[in-house]
Amino acid sequence: MFHNRPFIWHIWDGRRDGFSALVNYHKLDRANLNRLIYTYLGDRIAARRRDQDAGVAGADDRLVKALELQKKLESIRDGESPYDIYVRWKPLHQQPMGWEPDLNDGVRLNIRPFVTAGVLRSRFTINWNKDRGTNPDGSERLNDLHFMLAQKRAARAAVQSQ
Repeated sequence: MFHNRPFIWHIWDGRRDGFSALVNYHKLDRANLNRLIYTYLGDRIAARRRDQDAGVAGADDRLVKALELQKKLESIRDGESPYDIYVRWKPLHQQPMGWEPDLNDGVRLNIRPFVTAGVLRSRFTINWNKDRGTNPDGSERLNDLHFMLAQKRAARAAVQSQ
């Protein structure tokens, strides 16, 4: 923890005997998130399927939880609302599409998809409502906005066509 901003994240499926991984936020890029989803969690899912076929007690529930975690992590990677990253001070065409965190934006903004998905073991409170003060243009400092990927793509296409 660094001032209530964790940089080592404990991702888990919600079961004590289920999948869990410690992830360094500073190294968690799209490739490493894919590695977590398909290599580490994928191996766990394959092992749970083997356990299910062998009739191991509790294997069904562990498999279901691992598959749910995989779907949530894929949603974070793809960045569809509400699992997207919203950076208040960036225009729409510069908003990240999917899991493309900018470390300079800070942990508070980049951890949001994981908190929203409920895949972190520790619970902590971060206020994503509105910040104090106003933007330079006089508008409110809203943080609780989500844009669809189609809106972000359209904004990028509009800027590139200019």
